[in-house]
Amino acid sequence: MRLVYLSPVPWTSFAQRPHKFVTCYHASTGGEVLWIDPYPTRFPSLSDFQRFGAKADRENESNPAWLSVVRPSVLPIEPLPGSGMVNALMWRSLLCVVDEFAQPQDCQLAIGKPSLLALTVLKRLKGTRSVYDAMDDFPAFYTGISRWAIRRRECQLVRNVDAVLASSTVIQRRWTQIRADVQLVHNGLDAEVLPEFVGISAAKGKKILGYVGTIATWFDWDWVIELAKKRPDDLVRLIGPVFCSIPTELPDNIEMLPACNHQAALVAMQEFDIGLIPFKKNKLTASVDPIKYYEYRALGLPIISTDFGEMAFRGGEEGTFLSEGSQDIGAVVELALQHSTTIESVQQFRAGNSWELRFSGAKIIG
Repeated sequence: MRLVYLSPVPWTSFAQRPHKFVTCYHASTGGEVLWIDPYPTRFPSLSDFQRFGAKADRENESNPAWLSVVRPSVLPIEPLPGSGMVNALMWRSLLCVVDEFAQPQDCQLAIGKPSLLALTVLKRLKGTRSVYDAMDDFPAFYTGISRWAIRRRECQLVRNVDAVLASSTVIQRRWTQIRADVQLVHNGLDAEVLPEFVGISAAKGKKILGYVGTIATWFDWDWVIELAKKRPDDLVRLIGPVFCSIPTELPDNIEMLPACNHQAALVAMQEFDIGLIPFKKNKLTASVDPIKYYEYRALGLPIISTDFGEMAFRGGEEGTFLSEGSQDIGAVVELALQHSTTIESVQQFRAGNSWELRFSGAKIIG
């Protein structure tokens, strides 16, 4: 068995759903994987240049023996009519690699992001078992002609692959309007990289209300500032790269720390008393199932989240507290601090939310 995987993120980025998908594939089948890095599917914007030099998300600097990585050469013109013909000339060598890799034996095709290259490979490997793993509302990230173009290509993918997975309820509902067999496959966690849970200290004094992750346009600064003001004796710790403007006057008890690798992030989370997920509630976040939810809970942390995306469906989950509308954030913090997590419940959560369980349950690998 072999797998051709067109990824929405580079292999060298920190491990995310795509990395776990191919790792689970290899563990299940023993097969080799051809990983195709993403390329620009919209016109460049000023924010793209802000990300140059951001190194904290680079973790997979080497490849396992069973995986090969290729990077498409393209001009950033994909939204334009006729761009496929132009870039097809630059894809010739890559497509030859795909043909050679898929030829000798049974092969599967998995697509993590809509693009002209994805549609080209899907057509080229006609007869190969194919799956689209829809893990974001990609058009919501784009504007103008770029949004129209990627929406059109995503619809083509959904109609033509053999199976569609959806990482959130909103994504599943969207694509069941086109086909009825869309499977809801939430994000998950890798228990092997998590530290052993020994319980959370109930010590009195200053509490650390923490967030680890990217701080960008979807980050709800107003909510975080209100939280800091309601809990002036506690520390609101924010860890991660910043790709948006920061309010000029932050409360003194908001601490901002630079981005770190995943292992360092897990260590930092162990110092939290509460894990925060402060995202705005809008079209961009409506389809998001945040992986940090799984990591916070797998570390035994109570969570306070705004009621966006998949989190809006988790108000009844153990240790999960939603902040809705005009609700007093300070009161929500008090409820969260009263929550007690047992070792047994953490072990159960880890076992029930593993990536292996997610993808094996979908029955699309192998």
